[in-house]
Amino acid sequence: MSVPPAVLTLNSGSSSLKAALFRADGSRRTWSYAPLGAGHALDHDAAVRALLADLDGETPGAIGHRFVHGGDVADAARRLDAAEIARLEALVPLAPLHLPANLLGVALCARHFDVPQVACFDTAFHHTLPEVARRLPIPAALGLRRYGFHGLNYAWLARRLPALLGPRAHGRVVAAHLGAGASLCLLDDLRSVDTSMGYSPAGGIPMATRSGDLDPGVMLELARRHDAERLGRLVYEEMGLVALADGESADMRTLLHSPSPAAAFAVDYFCRAVRGAIGAFAAKAGGIDALVFSGGIGENAAAVRAAICAPLDFLGFALDPAANAANATFLGAAGSKPVLRIAADEEAVIRDLVLHTLAAP
Repeated sequence: MSVPPAVLTLNSGSSSLKAALFRADGSRRTWSYAPLGAGHALDHDAAVRALLADLDGETPGAIGHRFVHGGDVADAARRLDAAEIARLEALVPLAPLHLPANLLGVALCARHFDVPQVACFDTAFHHTLPEVARRLPIPAALGLRRYGFHGLNYAWLARRLPALLGPRAHGRVVAAHLGAGASLCLLDDLRSVDTSMGYSPAGGIPMATRSGDLDPGVMLELARRHDAERLGRLVYEEMGLVALADGESADMRTLLHSPSPAAAFAVDYFCRAVRGAIGAFAAKAGGIDALVFSGGIGENAAAVRAAICAPLDFLGFALDPAANAANATFLGAAGSKPVLRIAADEEAVIRDLVLHTLAAP
């Protein structure tokens, strides 16, 4: 039996670059690159160059990249050849915060390594959405639909849940991926049946610099006031938490430690929006059996989890304050339905997808 190659994974998000090298012997090295300071955008070019230096001469046998948008393809992963890269370049308008950085990582790696590269798609996990969740209330001839995002992490959570919850994992589970980009997913039998994000990663609940869902009339008015380029910057870089906090910060950590009323308002608004999404899923599914927090905010901000869950006792959820403060795996109080905290690990999913893709005929 052949030994699988060492796989380098690149997970380029809107506010960070996470990478991992899965060696052939089973060991793993990990890195994370963030902006130089609060309020600064991540320089993805510099981050990838720093990663190449940190590899310190280690050479992978294959490279896997997280791609936020895969378009209409159902494939979870595809080898990156010229045709596939061209296809992904055409999708950039659908995820302008992410896809340029994803493609830059591919180009930079190609300059340094002559190895296969594989794109792994966040959207693929949501190809199980039923038509009632996939369809948007617009003419079908327009060709626009709900895609859903953060699918690599939702795939990881679905993989972890059976060991943590047993048979209950196959029930109705709401997973909340809360970070600079944030969404929620309703799982039934470990498959995506609904999700808060829609056509683009700008939809759903408010995020660091993205508004989430808006009244279409608001967008029409903004389009009347601004040209397309200015409107694009507004939608992806100037809305969400940073707008709600009157420009103080887009970073939840900063907002939680700020004494300003604007920061507190932004945090309250975010928590209320997450609660609203949970409640909507509960109504659609006829109840929820478990709740999962993941992502940078979901994993680390105990105060945010507490605020989200405080009114959810009517759904059967209550937090144990000590477990929540300790960022434990099981956060629920005695008698509560399961509330879990599961650290995101898209990199492990990417590595497995790379090996599966390379092994395919």
